[in-house]
Amino acid sequence: MTFLPLRALALPQSARLACDAWLDGIRRALEDPDADRSELCRDVLTGIYYPTLFGTDPARLPEAGRIALLQMDPRNITLEPEYYSDVDPDRYARVKPLLWLWEMFDKSVLGENVELGIRFRRILAPHIFRRCGRNFKCFHFVKFSYGYNVEVGDDVVIHRHVLLDDRGGIVLGNKVSVADYANIYSHTHELGDQRDVINRPTILGDGVRVTYHATILAGVRMEADSMVGALALATKDVAAGDVVVGIPATPKLRKPPQEERASHPRTTDPLADP
Repeated sequence: MTFLPLRALALPQSARLACDAWLDGIRRALEDPDADRSELCRDVLTGIYYPTLFGTDPARLPEAGRIALLQMDPRNITLEPEYYSDVDPDRYARVKPLLWLWEMFDKSVLGENVELGIRFRRILAPHIFRRCGRNFKCFHFVKFSYGYNVEVGDDVVIHRHVLLDDRGGIVLGNKVSVADYANIYSHTHELGDQRDVINRPTILGDGVRVTYHATILAGVRMEADSMVGALALATKDVAAGDVVVGIPATPKLRKPPQEERASHPRTTDPLADP
């Protein structure tokens, strides 16, 4: 095996300064307890998608343009979790504008910019999640249910197209890594009537890895340093250090003790907070 730490990259100074100023404005707005989050979302998204229409009354536009501009304001849209009977309307109303801002940012020309995207989502996350630790790194097209039932430790990495269904609560410990297209659930349905919902918190301990296209079902507890292999379906708890694979996932390997693992020099994540 070859040790391949992340390379250090730098945006051109002019781009970096422009991004810093834009992100600082959003950060300051969110730190204001009296800020109207819906208006913040509307203004940011209008600036991204329709900058020449900023401040325009949608009623003055042709019909299609009017509808498009209205979508910049989260008060004019509905999201699937709002229809769930167990949603906390007050808590969801507070995070909804930021969830819509997050999703629409990802779908814009800005969303694929790795450095800008990670820094942007890192600003939003503490205002959405129940808890968010240091150096949260989230790539594009990650989806949440409520958002407010997510707890994230330090140095957590969430890759592209991940679903975090936090309806019953999701806890991600320190240094958890969730790979592309993984699904983590915290609710399930009764066989007889799918309207009978059972919420079960799903907990991933420190150092857990969930690899490509894996699925973790509601109520599963993965102990520290365990791992779910690609395409696996975890239906039961996973013991510390175990590597589970298959459908349903069963233990196949044990990670070696820490003292037997390769020793690598300390490296700095180029996308960590300064």
